Amino acid sequence: MVIAGGGPTGMMLAAELALAKVDVAVVERRPDHTLADSRAGGIHSRTIEVLDQRGVADRFLAEGRATQAATFGTTVIDISDFPTRHPYSLAIFQNQIERIMAAWIAELPVRIYYGREVTGFAQDESGVDVHLSGGGPLRGRYLVGCDGGRSLIRKAAGIEFPGWDPTRSNLIAEVELTEEPPPGVRHDAAGVHGFHRMPDGTTFRVVTTEQQLGSGGEPTLRDLSEALIAVYGMDFGVHNPTWISRFTDMTRQAAAYRVRRVLLAGDAAHVHYPAGGQGLSLGVQDSVNLGWKLAQVVDGTCQESLLDTYHAERHPVAARALRYTMAQTALQRHDERIKAVVEVVSEVASMDEPRKRLAGLISGLDIRYDLGEGHPLLGRRMPDLDLVTGDGPVRVFALLHDARPLLLDLGHGGDFDLSPWAERVQMVEARHEGEWELPVLGVVSAPTAVLIRPDGYVAWVGDGTHDGLPDSLTTWFGSPAAA
Repeated sequence: MVIAGGGPTGMMLAAELALAKVDVAVVERRPDHTLADSRAGGIHSRTIEVLDQRGVADRFLAEGRATQAATFGTTVIDISDFPTRHPYSLAIFQNQIERIMAAWIAELPVRIYYGREVTGFAQDESGVDVHLSGGGPLRGRYLVGCDGGRSLIRKAAGIEFPGWDPTRSNLIAEVELTEEPPPGVRHDAAGVHGFHRMPDGTTFRVVTTEQQLGSGGEPTLRDLSEALIAVYGMDFGVHNPTWISRFTDMTRQAAAYRVRRVLLAGDAAHVHYPAGGQGLSLGVQDSVNLGWKLAQVVDGTCQESLLDTYHAERHPVAARALRYTMAQTALQRHDERIKAVVEVVSEVASMDEPRKRLAGLISGLDIRYDLGEGHPLLGRRMPDLDLVTGDGPVRVFALLHDARPLLLDLGHGGDFDLSPWAERVQMVEARHEGEWELPVLGVVSAPTAVLIRPDGYVAWVGDGTHDGLPDSLTTWFGSPAAA
């Protein structure tokens, strides 16, 4: 298996495949995972849960700061009352995230080709020949493009990237200042502007919206100075930049996440303005959805058609997130007319029911994959319940650390015949005392059993019978004959 791109999306996918004992190689154009720039600034609740499912969340929590960072309009969307162990966002910069993830996958059997780029590929009926700069090729059963918004993999595969062209641009930089900047965030008719003092105490992270859509060239310190003067009347003596970059509100999504043996994940599949901090979390969750499916197809457990569920499940999730980022981007512009809209939607967002719905979307905790009609749990994330088993107490997420599917028998001995799938699906008998509560939906009836996929989503819910279980096991984890 070959992954093009070793950012958070590519590393998460590599970890998922390695846990499933798939031979995986990552091609990363950078010489290592040291980033001079901090880039993205955090991850949301469901992504923290995903890392918790693999037993590594504490590594990120130790370096980040829990905060209520989700917003809509000017309202902070508080999720502290949501039924999750992580009812918050985690403020942590991408350079920290990448360093932690790189250390994690170094513990796994993952090969990384640093300082190399994919220059092209050729598919055939059994695999993909991946051509690299400076040598190659590599051959893999599949190639996954995790190579960002300008993805060569997407372009070479001929996958369309429809959406919306940019209407505004921002400069973002880490610089030193000779004058103390004003506190807080400023909104005007152009967009949003602000300063954030970095942990070293001397460097500031600066974000400002340009008065006109910027060119496609690399921005300079002079561009940043002129943009700040246009907003604040001075540039605060900006100097000694660590990095300067430009981003826009271009919003696009790949028409297909898979073409034969080539797949896309993360920014290669969807790009958007960073309002709401959705990008990194979306990419990590793409990888967790895709990894176990790829693994089962590669080892022959499942038919290749299982990969079609990746697009079917993740494309709508990203489309919804893109709609939110476009709305939040529009609400950052505070001319007199838009300001009236911002005031109205901010007031509505502070009401309990709208707050919960928006919070579910932003946090990713309300995601439901369409697995048909049935119990409210079906297709949703499994809550991280405290269980009591014959071996003692355990959390649900602890049972998912090795990325294996799980049949959780809560009906006190359901006499399930898992023998045809015993090598693929673990079964645990347990009990849970207390209510079952889902974000946004609230309390739901307690099932007698649940079948949980490796990504933590519920594939089947028992009501005291085995009805539908063999079909669900076959759909997601292969036919009995595959054993």
